[in-house]
Amino acid sequence: MQGNTDLDRVREASDIVDVIGEHVTLKPKGREFVCLCPFHDDHNPSMYVVPHKQIFNCFVCGAAGDVFTFVEKFHSMNFREALEFLAERSGVELTRTGINKQQNAGPGRAEIIGANDAACEFFCSFFHKHEGAKRAREIAQGRGISPEMIEKFRLGASPDRWDGLLMTMGRKGIPVDHLVAAGLVRQKDGGKTFDNFRNRLMFPIPAQVGRVVAFGARKINEEDEPKYLNSPDSAVFDKSSTLYGLHQAASAIRQSRVAIVTEGYTDVIACHQAGFENAIATLGTALTPGHAKILRRLCDAVILLFDADEAGLRAADRATEVFFSERLDVRVCTLSAVADAKDPDELLKREGGAEAFKRALDASVDLLEFRFARVKERLSGAGPAAVQRAIEEELPRLAELGLHRTDPVRKRLILQRLSSITGVPVGTLTASVSGGHRPSPAPAKGSDSLTPGLGGDPLRGPDGVHATMLGCLLANPALWAAATPEIREALRSRAYALPVLSSIANTLIGQAESTGSVRSAGVIDALRAEPGGVELATALRERVSTLAEEDQERVRSMWEGCVRRIESDRARTGSEPDIMARLQAHRRAQSAAGPDGTLVPKFGPGRGPGPGRGDP
Repeated sequence: MQGNTDLDRVREASDIVDVIGEHVTLKPKGREFVCLCPFHDDHNPSMYVVPHKQIFNCFVCGAAGDVFTFVEKFHSMNFREALEFLAERSGVELTRTGINKQQNAGPGRAEIIGANDAACEFFCSFFHKHEGAKRAREIAQGRGISPEMIEKFRLGASPDRWDGLLMTMGRKGIPVDHLVAAGLVRQKDGGKTFDNFRNRLMFPIPAQVGRVVAFGARKINEEDEPKYLNSPDSAVFDKSSTLYGLHQAASAIRQSRVAIVTEGYTDVIACHQAGFENAIATLGTALTPGHAKILRRLCDAVILLFDADEAGLRAADRATEVFFSERLDVRVCTLSAVADAKDPDELLKREGGAEAFKRALDASVDLLEFRFARVKERLSGAGPAAVQRAIEEELPRLAELGLHRTDPVRKRLILQRLSSITGVPVGTLTASVSGGHRPSPAPAKGSDSLTPGLGGDPLRGPDGVHATMLGCLLANPALWAAATPEIREALRSRAYALPVLSSIANTLIGQAESTGSVRSAGVIDALRAEPGGVELATALRERVSTLAEEDQERVRSMWEGCVRRIESDRARTGSEPDIMARLQAHRRAQSAAGPDGTLVPKFGPGRGPGPGRGDP
């Protein structure tokens, strides 16, 4: 890494609220913002974004850091990739000297995405300019895709040859192994390589932030199979948690708080062309928990478009299982209620199609309502035994899907609806549902949960006083000037029970001694290679700031209280009490004594070798 020049310029150009807001929905809360944490299965907003400090902190899973940390964790990037991503996003040109690259490592995320972006440019250029793409252009025109939508979704075409992309990328200097890792090129056992996509209409699949992670490809010749071909899963692409059109639709979804989920590329494009810009699609797969996780961070409601045939009903059942325990209003829309069109693409091409599509969306029904309507249909004219059997079938399945863990209000609404369908009292249904345990609420901001992933709260453990002092220095760097040499040495030399605290202390003190001051951002930057370092340093600073109610004088009071505690302990024991150091010395003494180890005094407060008082 080449110093802080690039870091500082990129940091200044990358407001953390804007960056995180492009990935999840933020809601203002006082001077801060809150959101569902994307780093654990969060159902109650537990992540805070603090604009004036340019940090984020989750009070449940302990995820914390700055804008670089967020991008690293969210996109599974290393720091260099996160820096380049944010630099490109903000238009900052990085200094290219001194970049260390792993010479023997395989292609990473940056190389794979770079190959995909270059391939996308090639496919787009071929589509627009080459005679060999004439048939692809005719297909797009025949589907009624406007030039604006072709540009918006960056449609392209692949040549009808085995090495069209391979040769072009070679001229651009992109290594073959990057293309293979991206799924753009296939390699046989004998080493021969060839294009994976040949003679197809190409649909680039960007991640939410816009970089291309994969492609969908529709056949041009009728005899070719399959009709649609997707890129294989890779280090940057997982089709079970990727939604087509999300990059183009994210803004409209956040604004409307509603997402329309269709079943294909052309459905999404047709919806956007007709003004329904919050439409997205799965990639030829059923809806998955990965899709639900993305959607719940962006919106409050989801409309699922299904056919009314048997396949559509099965899809609705699968969707019930995926979305049942999510805090989303999920509705099912069937176009057969307003027209005989098989999909949005077909309907929206017709005269008045947009109005009919809007009516269908408005007539969509709650997902559970859709499911229960089928139960009611089965029970039409049935006797008590049939009703009992239906209930016995439905309740255990709903319990498996998480009914007993659902918020009590939502649980009661579900049971009330089932009661209205079956005629069975709510009390009877409630008694039939096993469990009924409400999940524990998420810890509130400033609660005892500090860094769950690091095994507890350092402020309350054996390192409590020293950890608090490190947090005070990060929250109020001016306190360094008030620290005596003895206090500085106490922070540096302590044998911390949590090793990452040693790294934080050494980094902070080393920076302060070399520059004359503490700079929180600089400490965090220097800790990026230390596992858990950024998270704990950020969490310590925020915990102290929260306990002090963001008052710097209260932070100073906390610091002074810790100083008095250390000085008092030193006066009482003759030196700073260090349980870990004394315990290690005690074990060394026992080992040295060999068979006579029992003669070593028992370890306890003020006993044993080391900095304690010893026996009288």
